[in-house]
Amino acid sequence: MASNNRATIINKVLKAAKRHYKPAEPQLDRTLLDHLLFACCLENSLHEDADKVFNALSQDFFDWNEVRVTSIRELTVIMKSLNDPAESAKRLKRVLQSLFETHYSFDLELMKKQNIGQTVKQLEKYKGTTNFTVSYVTQNALGGHSIPINRGLLESMRVVGSISDGEAAKHRVPGLERIVPKTKGVEVGSILHQLGVELYRSPYGQVIRKLLLEIAPGCKERLPKRPSKKKAEPPKKQTPKVAAPSKAKAEAKPAKAAPAKKKPAAKIVTKKKVAKKKTVKKKVVKKKVAKKKPSKKKVATKKTVKKKVAKKKVKSSTKKLSKRKPR
Repeated sequence: MASNNRATIINKVLKAAKRHYKPAEPQLDRTLLDHLLFACCLENSLHEDADKVFNALSQDFFDWNEVRVTSIRELTVIMKSLNDPAESAKRLKRVLQSLFETHYSFDLELMKKQNIGQTVKQLEKYKGTTNFTVSYVTQNALGGHSIPINRGLLESMRVVGSISDGEAAKHRVPGLERIVPKTKGVEVGSILHQLGVELYRSPYGQVIRKLLLEIAPGCKERLPKRPSKKKAEPPKKQTPKVAAPSKAKAEAKPAKAAPAKKKPAAKIVTKKKVAKKKTVKKKVVKKKVAKKKPSKKKVATKKTVKKKVAKKKVKSSTKKLSKRKPR
């Protein structure tokens, strides 16, 4: 894209943003660490909401080390007033963890004495930092000229036509720092930030659509569009098409499915169980019969009968002898 055309579009964006938004005054008395952590909260939210969350974190917790060891879920609840509470909590926690692992403390004031380029490189190495957070710290804590660009502002610049898709992927807006003077960098940065937040929180709203069409009337085709329901239906219709070729497999499956109908096996099992029960009954009957046969008792009675018969014979013989008359 030609530089003249890019400059004219960026100037249109600045004029439209100044008509709709008022600049926010950042607190410059914060330390370098405070600016870095505040930028983690501010990236996709307004200054007022970010100030409330930052003050709550600094007052409710004993120190930043306690925030570091707090879970992301708890931090998300505290940061719920932001437009992206979960992402902000992750950024904040990762930055604190990276600082602790690197310095074993949370004091970064010595970095102000270094060159801005050296400090910027060191900030980019910390986990959790983004292009926005590094630019915000460079502008407000180090006194450099770097306008922070959030996700919504980058998309707005792409829709308007000031940057290409490749430049948007690299998170760059070439020529922005040249067009905006350093003395107005903080003011212009806060106005453009509000423009990006508006697109981020309501990309399909009428406010942002009117503003972008006011800047570039021919950008209607590049505006964010809602995903239509008709386009979401084809995946549901594709399921029967995928299942159609499997009819041949479904017809060939009865041979495999036939063994599943093994009802005779269940009958065989029941027969075996019944047979076992019968055998058990027979054994019980045998035991009962064995108990009823008093073989010894019967033998004992026969002997007693023989003895009684013998005694009777002896008695009868004695009686017969007594009845005989003496000669």
